[in-house]
Amino acid sequence: MCTATDKFLPETFKEGRVLLINKAPEWTSFDIVNKMRTLLKYKFGIKKIKIGHAGTLDPLAEGLLIICTGAFTKKIDSFQAFDKEYTGSFYLGATTPSYDLETTPNAIFPTAHITEESIREAAQKFEGDSLQVPPVFSAKKIDGQRAYEYARRGQDVKMRNNSIFIKLFEITHIEMPLVHFKIICSKGTYIRSVAHDFGAALGSGAYLNALKRTRIGDFYLKDAITMAMFEDMLAQ
Repeated sequence: MCTATDKFLPETFKEGRVLLINKAPEWTSFDIVNKMRTLLKYKFGIKKIKIGHAGTLDPLAEGLLIICTGAFTKKIDSFQAFDKEYTGSFYLGATTPSYDLETTPNAIFPTAHITEESIREAAQKFEGDSLQVPPVFSAKKIDGQRAYEYARRGQDVKMRNNSIFIKLFEITHIEMPLVHFKIICSKGTYIRSVAHDFGAALGSGAYLNALKRTRIGDFYLKDAITMAMFEDMLAQ
């Protein structure tokens, strides 16, 4: 695993490494992989290397991303199966087509009837097993294409239900219209869909305002490095 005091040697990347990256907003998970591949090519002359990530983060989200290189890419499936922990906030009183800030609000809803008690009660009802519909603006593949490719062309997309498990849905702070949360959930859970469904459960609307992934299994964000740190470590 990569830490801030680690030493980078070319053979270790080929043999296999696990790197914990703190993804910044606006970067995609694929941007991180492509940037690493380019840096390793120009720093060490590694022209061909396997690099993959264990669990996509949306472009506007930030936080922990597990990157595997070389033979360690075989571990990706097992890492993806780990439970995940997120913090962030929902905006109550509106919805967006993407369920987050990638698109502008398309509907406004009343919020005067919503109380702190009803917010906390609604959150508890999401805990446990359930079926969830992924956002149409997602990387889910449909007939060989990503769902967001259809959505951005304005085409109708039929999304299938996913079985998910939410171990914990804690409301950490309320400052209307923002509701701050902590969620621990299974693989395949879309927090954007939780936001959308949470608004509907309150007789209103909601979208994801901010999201940070803080843990994947036993891997923690506090142990991750930024891409700027990764570049500096390569340069040393």
